Amino acid sequence: MSRLDSFIGRVTAQRDILNHIRDDLDLPKDGPVLEIGLGNGRTFDHLRERFPDRRIIAFDRACGAHATSVPEDGNLVLGEIRETGRGFETGTAALVHADIGTGYPEKDAVTLTWLPQMIAGMLAAGGIAASGLPLDDPRLEVLVGPAAVPAGRYFLYRKRG
Repeated sequence: MSRLDSFIGRVTAQRDILNHIRDDLDLPKDGPVLEIGLGNGRTFDHLRERFPDRRIIAFDRACGAHATSVPEDGNLVLGEIRETGRGFETGTAALVHADIGTGYPEKDAVTLTWLPQMIAGMLAAGGIAASGLPLDDPRLEVLVGPAAVPAGRYFLYRKRG
């Protein structure tokens, strides 16, 4: 598969998962949406459109988002996500979306030593996590995504509790 086809598959799965969360899954009544990996802001913009009544906080090492897709003051956390995310392990997020995989197995293996635990710590009981990388944490229950998303392409979880 070409890298272009792989990218299209990834972002299509991402969109389908996020729409599925909005349309078919119950989120906790309160709590923010956390976007782990702002990038150029496309997914942030989609989240903002899909969850207009939620505060959306985005994390990244540096802001490289398109000017129309930069979070409002106070909703962009810059720095090493492994460090900055710790301050948000408050168990209050309704939804956490993480798309920080690199496509390099050795780099992603390092990320997976801390990302699953961080996301589980961020989520409220009953909160939802969607991730481009698998999240292995006993506090997270695997959910079945929409049929249009091939198994192993994107991952969906609900925090137990």
